[in-house]
Amino acid sequence: MHLHILGICGTFMGGIAAIARAAGHTVTGCDANVYPPMSDQLRALGIDLIEGYDAKQADIGADIFVVGNVVTRGNPLMEALLERGLPYTSGPQWLADNVLKDKWVLAVAGTHGKTTTSAMLAWILEDARMHPGFLIGGIPQNFGMSARLTDSPFFVIEADEYDTAFFDKRSKFVHYRPRTVILNNLEYDHADIFPDLAAIETQFHHLVRTVPGNGLIVANGMDANLDRVFERGLWTPVERFGAGQNSRFGGASGWSAGESDAQGSFDVFFNSTLQGRVKWDLIGAHNRMNALAAIAAARHAGVPAAAAVDAFSRFENVKRRLEIRGAVHGITVYDDFAHHPTAIATTLEGLRRKVGRARILAVLEPRSNTMKLGVMKAALPSSLADADQVYCYGATLGWDAAEALAPLGDKARVFDNLDRLVSQLVEDARPGDHVLMMSNGGFGGIHAKLLDALHHHYHEDIVLSPMHRYGGYA
Repeated sequence: MHLHILGICGTFMGGIAAIARAAGHTVTGCDANVYPPMSDQLRALGIDLIEGYDAKQADIGADIFVVGNVVTRGNPLMEALLERGLPYTSGPQWLADNVLKDKWVLAVAGTHGKTTTSAMLAWILEDARMHPGFLIGGIPQNFGMSARLTDSPFFVIEADEYDTAFFDKRSKFVHYRPRTVILNNLEYDHADIFPDLAAIETQFHHLVRTVPGNGLIVANGMDANLDRVFERGLWTPVERFGAGQNSRFGGASGWSAGESDAQGSFDVFFNSTLQGRVKWDLIGAHNRMNALAAIAAARHAGVPAAAAVDAFSRFENVKRRLEIRGAVHGITVYDDFAHHPTAIATTLEGLRRKVGRARILAVLEPRSNTMKLGVMKAALPSSLADADQVYCYGATLGWDAAEALAPLGDKARVFDNLDRLVSQLVEDARPGDHVLMMSNGGFGGIHAKLLDALHHHYHEDIVLSPMHRYGGYA
């Protein structure tokens, strides 16, 4: 079969392309911006890429066109497909029909932590020699790829609540039909498509409806929003993780974590019985919660809890989760995907615990659709409280970032020019500082620009750290 994928350079659609290619299909694709690293990864797989959405691509000879959710009505190629009655489907639907229907699907859903928890779960199964397939919205460093198709019955998928396509406004995750599902947490997000939290809860309710009675729901025991989802209907056993496990949905039992030591290690308990001690160097309570969820889901698939706990000693986190990009003259530069106030606060809290009283210079690009709309701007000052200095790149915003960050006083500055922002960081940073870059995009290559500028300023070599395992929210 020949698939032509519209919007192929997104992480999800690029993952589908890789899986389809591994299944033996001919794959081509197009996108408005065909650029590395995804373009390089796809071409290495023998996938031909086309820049833009020219209507002439309708003549490419595809058996089916797989349409990403970046494509809207008015797109020249999409209009040609509709007018000519050519076959098309969404990415999630194609995946469900051609890959997931024969698999034991383990889906990881929630506002935060999906990518990290999916990577943890895939690694536990891999370490147990179960060789799972997976599709994850990031690159787990244990695997070096975001998607993989195997002959294993098990498939781990990051289950996003964002809508499927312009012609299917259901959340992506309702297509996956998981047997095991993790519900990490539930907050308001995606303000561009959801009017309020209740609308997102409805989509999570739809996901819960698809889980069979002999399946398992692994749910955050601290999240009252998930209880409201369950109150609308529950047909599947629930195991809780985290504190606050006195909900009538799952009882007082469940998975819990002891306090971590200085290295980040902690004990794991199930129904108050010790299962083992996780030994790793990740930081933050959120990562302990992610680990508990992954252990519980893996146990449902047949991995003993003790084996899952042991697997974490060999776990390498996802790229762009408090990943150290380099250091110059004692100034360390980090890259993190945080783009929601809760994720920003949690990432900063974890870094603060790691660096103690050292200065943290937080550099934020509010780039997600929700942040660009300004829906959560009032929560930004408190989310940045652990930073000593705050720098915000506000060139693409439709709201006044300086006004929103005014409660932070003199420690916050806003820039609409990336080069000026880099120059200010070079001027302000001093040995021992930690510069944390936060964005869900490439941020204009600011990490490399800053490291290069610091190198020239101090006439000192850059110490690059390409693989670090300190974790932040996914």
